[in-house]
Amino acid sequence: MALNQSLLPELEHELAGTRRALERVPFERAEWRPHPRAWTVVRLASHLANLPSWMKLTLSTEVLDLDTMDRAAVNRAAGSQAELLAAFDRNAAEAKAALAAASDATLLGNWSLASGGRTHFTMPRIAAVRAFMMNHSVHHRGQLTVYLRLLDVPVPALYGPSADEQGM
Repeated sequence: MALNQSLLPELEHELAGTRRALERVPFERAEWRPHPRAWTVVRLASHLANLPSWMKLTLSTEVLDLDTMDRAAVNRAAGSQAELLAAFDRNAAEAKAALAAASDATLLGNWSLASGGRTHFTMPRIAAVRAFMMNHSVHHRGQLTVYLRLLDVPVPALYGPSADEQGM
């Protein structure tokens, strides 16, 4: 089995859970944050909606230099639920297509993250795909579900029923 084929079901599962969480973002509380140093709920959700776009970056480059990224585009907060979900759906489709097209040689090749004239890490792309894109998304989705709980918004099922969806 090709490496990309072993990763695609995992990616699809995580993307589906992320979309369910994004569907619950309360835009009427867009500027709410649990702590002064924390992102707002919409800023966090927007970051989560943009993370799948990093799959294509990881698979199509050897080095991602954060100093040369279009930070304004990456950090732009969605203005509505429809905009948030449209961005996520577009990025998720591109992520799946990029992974589906990736060869074993591409996935086993090295990839680096850099900024400030230094390399932060180098690892095989397959590890970067998992750590930099998938695990990073799961981390922020976990934060978002805590935000939802604190806002008294029902948390969606992700790896089985949530406390809010027991018996549904």
